[in-house]
Amino acid sequence: MDGSGWAAVVVETGCHGFRKAGRVDTAHIHKASRALSATRRCCRLAPPHTMKGRSHWFLFAGLLPFSVAFYLPGLAPVSFCQKGEETETCKSNIEVFVNRLDSVESVLPYEYDAFDFCQNETEKRPSENLGQVLFGERIESSPYKFTFDKPETCARICTKSYEPKDKASADKLSFIKKGILLNYQHHWIIDNMPVTWCYDVEDGLKFCNPGFPIGCFVTQDGRPKDACVINSEFNKKNTYYVFNHVDIFITYHKGANNEWEGARLVAAKLVPKSYNHVDSNHLNCDGPPMEIPAEDKDKKINIVYTYSVTFTENKKIKWASRWDYILESMPHTNIQWFSIMNSLVIVLFLSGMVAMIMLRTLHKDIARYNQIDSAEDAQEEFGWKLVHGDIFRPPRKGMLLSVFLGQGTQIFIMMFITLFLACLGFLSPANRGALMTCAVVLWVLLGTPAGYVSARMYKTFGGEKWKTNVLLTSFLCPGIVFIDFFITNLILWVKGSSAAIPFGTLVAILAMWFGISVPLTFVGAYFGFKKRPIDHPVRTNQIPRQIPEQSFFTKPLPGIVMGGILPFGCIFIQLFFILNSIWSHQMYYMFGFLFLVFIILLITCSEATILLCYFHLCAEDYHWWWRSFLTSGFTAVYFFVYAVHYFFSKLQISGAASTILYFGYTLIMVLIFFLFTGTVGFFACFWFVNKIYSVVKVD
Repeated sequence: MDGSGWAAVVVETGCHGFRKAGRVDTAHIHKASRALSATRRCCRLAPPHTMKGRSHWFLFAGLLPFSVAFYLPGLAPVSFCQKGEETETCKSNIEVFVNRLDSVESVLPYEYDAFDFCQNETEKRPSENLGQVLFGERIESSPYKFTFDKPETCARICTKSYEPKDKASADKLSFIKKGILLNYQHHWIIDNMPVTWCYDVEDGLKFCNPGFPIGCFVTQDGRPKDACVINSEFNKKNTYYVFNHVDIFITYHKGANNEWEGARLVAAKLVPKSYNHVDSNHLNCDGPPMEIPAEDKDKKINIVYTYSVTFTENKKIKWASRWDYILESMPHTNIQWFSIMNSLVIVLFLSGMVAMIMLRTLHKDIARYNQIDSAEDAQEEFGWKLVHGDIFRPPRKGMLLSVFLGQGTQIFIMMFITLFLACLGFLSPANRGALMTCAVVLWVLLGTPAGYVSARMYKTFGGEKWKTNVLLTSFLCPGIVFIDFFITNLILWVKGSSAAIPFGTLVAILAMWFGISVPLTFVGAYFGFKKRPIDHPVRTNQIPRQIPEQSFFTKPLPGIVMGGILPFGCIFIQLFFILNSIWSHQMYYMFGFLFLVFIILLITCSEATILLCYFHLCAEDYHWWWRSFLTSGFTAVYFFVYAVHYFFSKLQISGAASTILYFGYTLIMVLIFFLFTGTVGFFACFWFVNKIYSVVKVD
């Protein structure tokens, strides 16, 4: 076996954390080019591999002695041999699989079969996991099949004819035109690796796109749209051009000097082209492009689909580093480091403020309070000690707050484990849908912490309606998400999109929710109510203290609004890349950076909430329960505002259905983020308040 294929599984995860990946707009590429050479020097510790995870290598350097012991799921290499030399471990046939088609101008993806392309006679679909189904991925076999190391030129796949008087035929052609107009992209897969279209961009850089368009359109005023700029022959006004030919280039690495037989594919690229094959019996893949007039609807159209394939041996590229050429074409690592440095500056600023309060102001306050002996001195108390008799007075709507805290704890643990596994490389892009599957399964299995935290906090607040509490914990937030998800899925189903979740999958999700998550939540709530309420360091007075009139900045709403600014400042750059990966269908590999930003976000939410909580307590306002949750939770509002800005400034989405889908999915993300950040801020403030009131002498 190939040792590099083993060891790289663990080693290279670290390099990808610095290397970055994912498609990026060409305007961003030249800005990051200067960092590329330094990045390469930084990351040459080992050959890269196909993983999405890219955390820093020192987190798991201790695993290196064991890295030759296993393959991660979906990463086992496949060997190919020439015709007649096949064995059990080496095959000669290479199949092209096709995934859904998507567009940056529409949220609606479609299956390959939805368009009238060449179909496979004996169609077969690989089994899809839950994550793939939820993301709308629909992988199926295609008629593009060839033999290893056997070049072919202008091989015919099929011919599609469109009669203008046949309504069914005209509708099929009209749908292809719509796909071209909205710039829908093919996504092909060879040997579990995306087939890329590489082309030159600014500053001599090469950009590799893991998709290629159906075709392109020249407007009525002669302006070429999208891919029509690549060929000067695409110049006829108000005309569609179909990419009915592909030149496929496959690069392989032979294992003659290694412990494995045959060859392994290390790159699959193509160039889409358009040819008007006048005589389908004599194809030469040369001549004018395939035109479809936008206006002339009486003309019969014949589209002949063809391909050419060539094979090239490359002894330098190892199988474990076969995704490198895609990653290296998209260098925006310096933007990531800018994001990290920006976040660290905010964290250092907040940490300095909190340290100053904890070490200087609080220390002096506690020393002064503990030295007070006489009643006269006690009457002159000021600041946060004055509210010691009310600081742990149960909040209003304690039931709702406890439910939010339970759900927030569940989401926090789910996110932490998922990101940690992604950093270690276990959620590989070769294992499609693994990230979403992992997140959903973890959420279902983490019902117990949600029920426990909710019940324990509700009991601490003095609540007695334990049945209502556990039912709300089980159904309130998941129910809101499910209703939103169901409505968006209904729109997708009406539109015939591949992203519509099948009825069977919906039933399976409901079964996981009611059959696993809800019982586990009840189990957690049972243990939570069995425990004693959390003991507070000071007693609560029977009569509430009157809160003095507050200044503008210590009033609840201004404090909450200010509290979300700094945490959002830590994440907004990373948020741009995440939204790009979701809505612009770009690859996202930067889990090393994302995990680091996740940790920074935890620290920032905690420190910002503690800081504002201290200021409010000094102003003798003891209503801190809800305020601590909403202060950091308000980051989600800024998230939503940024998502709105992203929709109008970065996307070209058109149509009511796509707009509703965008904001429907965004609201789900905002709710999850609100519960997560709010819970982090609350427990940080809860620890802070318990700490400071446990070290002062109170009569």
